[in-house]
Amino acid sequence: MGYTRWSDDSYSHLKTSRAGASVDDIFTNNATGRASDLMLPHGVKMRESRDSDIHPESLSIAVYLDVTGSMGRIPEILVREKLGALMNTLIDHGVAHPQILFGAIGDHFSDRFPLQIGQFESGTDELDQWLTSIFIEGGGGGQHMESYLLGWLFCARHTSIDCFEKRGQKGFLFTIGDESSWDQLDAAALKALMGYPEASTVSDRQLLEEAQRAYHVFHIHINEASYRDNPAVLGYWRGLLGERLLILDDHNAIAETIASTVAVIHGVDLKNVLATFDAATAKTVGSALAKVESMVTKTGDATKGAFKL
Repeated sequence: MGYTRWSDDSYSHLKTSRAGASVDDIFTNNATGRASDLMLPHGVKMRESRDSDIHPESLSIAVYLDVTGSMGRIPEILVREKLGALMNTLIDHGVAHPQILFGAIGDHFSDRFPLQIGQFESGTDELDQWLTSIFIEGGGGGQHMESYLLGWLFCARHTSIDCFEKRGQKGFLFTIGDESSWDQLDAAALKALMGYPEASTVSDRQLLEEAQRAYHVFHIHINEASYRDNPAVLGYWRGLLGERLLILDDHNAIAETIASTVAVIHGVDLKNVLATFDAATAKTVGSALAKVESMVTKTGDATKGAFKL
């Protein structure tokens, strides 16, 4: 996938066409009360991110959005306002050929559709199609844990990306939410959700390590509402990810945070990226990424995975 181009003009038209539209008007599967069959992971072998004539050096970026509870507002913000900020910030700072996969995360214990998966895309209409196809289930189990590890599972075992396989350049994987992850997936859950004929229980750490072979893995903690500065939630993520936990105090800056992280890992000075944002956004993103630049090894090719861990 990913054989079309991003267009600001097309996105501006989409934004204008949705002025005054309700959430259910935009996310049309909300009206059906179920996820799109095209986004269900059961039986999916691979989602592919491939080079092409118009994208000769594709970069794969997987973005998993928590659609439980109040987190469902973030897909809406991306659709209505921020998809342009995400793509333009990437392109303007040297990531000429981003291919983005949008997915949705819920709770595999309590939700009917705990994982929804789009395709890797570069074009305006295609990115918008997968975003607006997300079913915002609005569930969650109420135990301050959601199934973010499903994003690691899918990228580790069900994606094939040219940036890594052809050039040894890791892709990027972002999970976004305000809670901890469940610490394991049992065999029954894997069989039911993914359609595996055989399975064994896997831990969060095992899946994370599998995903990190081909992806730079980050979690963006939305530091608002009930779990603001929550020591249990932040302690969980720091124990797994260390400095790759990004604490974001304003969910409105999610697109700029994702794009800035990718740009910095690719060697762009964070100050140069922040200078393109308004003052409030720059302050929020700068705070979230305060430790990211120090992670990048200054010698060698940082994009191939050279981090100070």
